[in-house]
Order: sequence, then structure tokens, then C-alpha cells
Amino acid sequence: MHAPTSQPGSPPKLGRLLALSLGSIGVVYGDIGTSPLYAFREALRPVAGDGVTSDEVIGIISLMLWTLTIIVTVKYVVFLLRADNKGEGGTLSLLALLSSKLEGRHGRVLVLLGLIGAALFIGDAMITPALSVMSAVEGMKFVAPDLTRFVLPVSVVILIALFAVQSRGTGAVSKAFGPITLVWFAALAAAGVAHIADDPRIFAALNPINAVTFLIHGGFSALIVLGAVFLTVTGAEALYADLGHFGRKPIQLAWLAVVYPALTLNYLGQGAFVLSDARAIEDPFYLMFPEWSLIPVILLATAATIIASQAVITGAFSLVSQAIHLGFLPRMDIHHTSHTDTGQIYLPMVNTFLLFGVMMLVLIFQTSESLATAYGISVTGAMVVTTIMFFDFLRIEWKWSLGAALSLVAPLAVLELVFLGANLIKIHDGGYVPIAIAGLVVLVMWTWRRGSSIVSDKSRRSHVALRSFVKSVEKESAHGPHPIPGCGIFLTSEPEATPSALLHNIKHNRVLHQQNIILTIRTDAAPTVPASERGKMERISERFSILTLTFGFMDTPNVSQALAQMRKEGLKFDIMSTTFFVGRRKLVSDPNSGMPAWQDRLFIGLAGMGTDPSDYFRLPANRVIELGSHVSV
Repeated sequence: MHAPTSQPGSPPKLGRLLALSLGSIGVVYGDIGTSPLYAFREALRPVAGDGVTSDEVIGIISLMLWTLTIIVTVKYVVFLLRADNKGEGGTLSLLALLSSKLEGRHGRVLVLLGLIGAALFIGDAMITPALSVMSAVEGMKFVAPDLTRFVLPVSVVILIALFAVQSRGTGAVSKAFGPITLVWFAALAAAGVAHIADDPRIFAALNPINAVTFLIHGGFSALIVLGAVFLTVTGAEALYADLGHFGRKPIQLAWLAVVYPALTLNYLGQGAFVLSDARAIEDPFYLMFPEWSLIPVILLATAATIIASQAVITGAFSLVSQAIHLGFLPRMDIHHTSHTDTGQIYLPMVNTFLLFGVMMLVLIFQTSESLATAYGISVTGAMVVTTIMFFDFLRIEWKWSLGAALSLVAPLAVLELVFLGANLIKIHDGGYVPIAIAGLVVLVMWTWRRGSSIVSDKSRRSHVALRSFVKSVEKESAHGPHPIPGCGIFLTSEPEATPSALLHNIKHNRVLHQQNIILTIRTDAAPTVPASERGKMERISERFSILTLTFGFMDTPNVSQALAQMRKEGLKFDIMSTTFFVGRRKLVSDPNSGMPAWQDRLFIGLAGMGTDPSDYFRLPANRVIELGSHVSV
């Protein structure tokens, strides 16, 4: 779900600011807002074996509150939301900005880090729906213990339905996301306030010394607890990733005015409740509520987790779309589910991949308690990557000195690395799952990037210089190819090279159009490019021109629409007498290409799964001719 963008430079007016803030509560904070369902419960488990002491409860709640404060409020809300790429946030957006200004080994390392961060987010997009929905549905057992056996099938049905409706878009229901999630946060705050008085000692958790004391005296158990404490900030990356959808001010207002206070009150309430009644350790969240309210709370929690899952799925669609435009993945079908909001997209292949992953997680782990052990690694890993990239941003964009940048980033990096280490302890309990998912995604993206580079290099080495070719054709006009009326548009990735489709057309058909346009489509480091700046035409002879169309990495590369815009600006051609020529490469494995044989096969398989370029670039279907060639990789 995407809301209208608010430009970071100019604060929106009050009405618009409040509307965007309400929208961000549903989309940006859905994931972090459902953490109270399981975070404190899981943090208590490592120390619950011989009974929990009051110092342990206060120490754990203190850790949770100060983790929210330092990582979310300081890192994201205060600083990272300002590190935008022309209004857009997120790992790949930051990568696009920085990689255009860094070269050599540093640039390659940055690209690899960006890919790892993106891959970890995909893993998060699988685990979040599974864990959140199961945590909500598990509340059924407090209504009637006999309903426990229905938790798994009900969770499966809800998740399958969630992925099944993706192709229809979320525009119709997304307007309700903000209000429903606002009610959820109100319920969190109310439940917390109702129980804080159970034991006022819980206010000691506001003192960070109690968090530090727990870590110092807790031994190995404290490290395991730390891994569970990080569950309180799962979803924090969404603050940054959704920056372009809502703008900095609305996201900051929603956090400081609604989300942060509600989470703080609820965690304090859960802590006071456990201090006053040790039996509440079983599930402090649901046991906070009186029996008469359990069914409404379960329904509200289920709605909140579905909204949180939807936000993560939409984020995954957006991230993969960016990765495609930036050349990290092959072209895929991208369906726009809204006529008015270009940000609402649906990728069938990604949806199927996510659904398969989510179902595997649910059926393997079967309970939210088991799945929680697998959760933290992907989130902590993605945060560490963002922090490292933020250091480069401070040095390159904000021109901070090395000392100033380190003074801000180093404490955050150390804290996040400690959390990452605490979560890595859980590898054998399921933590291997997000690592395996991320490893697979990185392998696919790196293979595609490397294979595409090899193909491009080989094409450059064997290409015929365009300007030399044009001169020779012009000289041999009397004995050369037969001139025919109309316009031929030849797509190529190298504007200075003669497109293979043009060479094959002349070789086999012996014809040349009256007007020939060599079309190159570029992806800019900026998220969007204004339509007025989209096209650049260079005439190199009477019959030949080079046209470059530039799209932002979040734009839809609609060539037909861009050409129609250029016609209004003076480009003379008749679409009904225009033919688009597209080169289709048949890739053949070459043991001397530079990639291992298995990686060759993977790259060729990925290329075969890619969407037809005429569909991807929105070319008129009845005006396209494809001419093939063999390329070894």
C-alpha cells in the first residue's frame, strides 16, 4: 500500500500531515506494532526455568525500552530518515545513490553489502507473515483450550487467502489499514495502563542502568535473552524503506505521538503484570486482557498481523522491482493494480516464491514460539548493512569528517553487532532459515549481475561501431539495402554499437527504413525521472538518430508512453508505420566464460525465466519483430 508522497524538503500542511501519519501507522508500523504479541514472552523463556526474579523482569523490560529508543528513535527517526535519495529510502535506494559515486573495490563491496541487505529483507518478508499471524491466532487457546488444534490450519488458511488476493491489489482495503492499526495501538496502550499499577516497581525499567546490570550479571542466559529482546524492533527497516511513500515528517510524527508511547506503555504493563503474577509468564500479552475481551482482541490482533504482513509483502514487491530496474535480477512481470497509484504493484513470481516460503516455515515450525528463534538474524543483519552504508552516506553526501561519522555510527554498529551475535547463537534452533534464504537470494542476484556483465563485455568486443556503420550504409545507398517507408526503432543497451537486430535485418531482409532510431533505455540512480526529462535525441545522419530514454529505478519503463510524450514535444514519427526491432539472445554455456558451469546454467535458467522485453518495456505488441542471436556465457 502506498500513500501520496510528501517531499522531505517542504513540511506538509496539518491536514495532509495527519492523513499521511495515519496512513504510515498502518503500513510503516504494522510489523513493529505486533511485536508485543510475542517479544516479552520469548525474552522471558531463557530465564524462566527456575522462576523469574523481579530484577530479571525489570532488566528485560529496560532492555526492550532502550532498544526501541536507541535503534528506532535515534538511528532511524532522528538520523536515517534524513539519508534519502531524492525522497526515497531503503537499502537499494541508498545503494543506487552511493554506487554511482564509488568505484573500484569499495564500490564492489558496497554492492555486495546492498545485495545482502536486500536478500535479508526478502527473508524477513517470509518470516513476518508466518510468525505474526500464528502469534495472533494462538490466542484462541485462551478462549478454549480445545481450539489449540485449529491454530495451524486457521493460520494456513489466512496466509493462503492473503497471498491469493495480492493480484487484485490492496487499494480498496488499504484506506482502512491506518484506522485499524491506530485502534490496535490504542488497545496496546490501554492494556498497558490498566496493568502498570499492578506493580509500580516496573518504572525502574526506565533507568538504563537496570538494562546494563542485567547484561553484566545475567551470563550466557542474558545473551540469549538479548536475541529475543531484538524482536521488539523487528519492522524498524520499514521506517526507512517507506520514506518515499509518506515522507519524513509524517513517519516521525506517527512514531513519537502514537507508536512509541503505545509500545512503551504496553511493555511496562506486561512487566508489571508478570511482577504481580508469575503465572503470566506463559503468555503475558493475552493474559493481560479479561476473558470477555479475548475474542475481540484476538480478532483485532489477527487484523493487525494481516496488515503487518501485507506491508512486508508490498515492501518485497517494491524491493524486487527496484532490483530489476537496477540490473540485479532478470525482468519479471510487474502488474500495476491501481490506475492512480503507480506504487501499487504485483509480481506473480515473487508472490509465489513468498507463499511457498511462508507455507514451508509454518508447516516446519508449527508454532510462533519455535519460529521466533529464526526471526532475529535477518532483521539484525539488514540493520548492520544499513548502518555501514549510512557511514558512507555521511562521508560522501553530508561531507562529515571521519571522526564525526565514526562517533555516530560506531556505537550503533557495536550495539547491532552484539544483537547479531546474540541471534547467531540460535542458528541450530532455526536461525539457519533466514541465512539460507538470504544466501539463495544473494547467489541469484550476484549470478545475474555477473552473467549480465560478461554478456555485455562480449557484445562490446564484437560490436560494429554505429557511426562507422552509418557512414558505410550512406555511401553505399545506390547498391545497399532497399529503402522502405516508415520508421524502424532498434532497441540496444549500447548506443554507440550497431544493434544486432539492425545488422540481421539488413543481412536477411536487405531493407532499411526511411527513418531509423537506435533506442537505449537507461535506469537512473534517482528513484524517478520527470517525463519532461525522459528523452534525449541525437541525430547522426539524415536517416539515423540515437534516442536515449531514462527512467528512475522506481519508474515503470513504459516506452510507448515515453514516445507519445516525445511526439508532443516534436519527435516526428507515425506509430502505425513504425516497427520495433528487438534482439533476442540465445545463451549458450561456455566453460571459459569466467563463471563455473553451475553458475552458467543458473544464469541461463534465470534468463529463460525473464519477461519478454516487448512486454516489459510496454511496446505495442503488433508492431514488434524479434531477431535472434547466439551468445556464449
